[in-house]
Amino acid sequence: MTETVQATRRQQHITIVSETFPPEINGVANTLRHLCQGLMQRGHRVTVIRPRQQHESKGHFASAGEALFTSEHVVTGCPLPGYADLRFGLVRGSRLKKLWTADRPDAVYVATQGPLGVAATSAAQKLGIPVSSGFHTNFHTYSRYYGVGMLERLLCLYGRWFHNRTAITLVPTRRMLQKTGAMGIPATGLWSRGVDCHRFTPHKRDNALREAWGLHGNDRAVLYVGRLAPEKNLRMAVACFERIRGLHPQAKFVLVGDGPLRQQLAERHPDYIFCGTRRDNDLARHFASGDLLLFPSKTDTFGNVVLEAMASGLGVVAFDDAAAAEHIRHKENGMKAPLDQDEAYVDGALRLADQPTLLSRVRAQARLDALELCWSSQIEQFEQLVFNQTAQAGYHGINKQSVSLL
Repeated sequence: MTETVQATRRQQHITIVSETFPPEINGVANTLRHLCQGLMQRGHRVTVIRPRQQHESKGHFASAGEALFTSEHVVTGCPLPGYADLRFGLVRGSRLKKLWTADRPDAVYVATQGPLGVAATSAAQKLGIPVSSGFHTNFHTYSRYYGVGMLERLLCLYGRWFHNRTAITLVPTRRMLQKTGAMGIPATGLWSRGVDCHRFTPHKRDNALREAWGLHGNDRAVLYVGRLAPEKNLRMAVACFERIRGLHPQAKFVLVGDGPLRQQLAERHPDYIFCGTRRDNDLARHFASGDLLLFPSKTDTFGNVVLEAMASGLGVVAFDDAAAAEHIRHKENGMKAPLDQDEAYVDGALRLADQPTLLSRVRAQARLDALELCWSSQIEQFEQLVFNQTAQAGYHGINKQSVSLL
């Protein structure tokens, strides 16, 4: 075993800085939950710095009785504009410097680009602590969905400034490597995502739940799982389902999640089934009780629900981007369409709904492929990128280059 690999296997102390964290439900929080658990299982010490969440009672959060971190430091949290249920963090850099002088981490990983991330990056640099960052969210593309598209270029420049202050920026797909490179962020590493195939499994299909949805026999349950928000392209999902229902009147559209569009959608479509936020095994039960998953987003950097749906044995319909670009093979384990071809997206969904044999084959292959996407290999990849590549690149970004350890 080389000296470099041995270095990653000794216990390290890593501080993860994020403005979203479990029990909040979103892709970033879900990814960080698996990251923290995986690092601790591999013997590392994990400290989390995050804002105080809305309606939070004091104390540590944990999942399934397992601590997500060794210690945490909670800072002031303020509502994020447009996402009142999410917070951004405010903290003085002097507080972080004092904290890290007394208990110095080997590395700092900044998962979000907000004020907390800026303060953490500055404090780490002043103390000479290697700092890396994650490109988890396309905030600059969100602006066009909230009536402030004129800010997209400014937000893109901000993202470039922020990430170029860190030694390496981790992105989840090859396409994101290209996008961040085009943004002027050259020091990038490919760190993908896994899926818990023990939690998400076809065995959790619940016929009683399907009956409660009004389904019988081979009636189709078409799922959307995620935030009910403008940037998720829900108009496409609605249009697609209505085309499916035109041919299969007994089909039901089941939306799992919450967000600012829920009330509007419920008023316009009272026959849709709104399940609200679901967690853990209950979420897995809802996944497994569906037949198709519509993932219409064109803004996600990854989309963990795509892998969760595959593991649950659903027929996924997505655009050829993010997780689908990496893991969906058209007509083999799902359906995908070019980003600029909405009609091809609808056509893929209609084919799955119309052809039972194709749907059955796609669902079975999706499950088989998901079994290969374990989190343990992704945690090991994170170790290599953050603990090794950060030191090699230098925390000021010296000798920046794109890195892939796949």
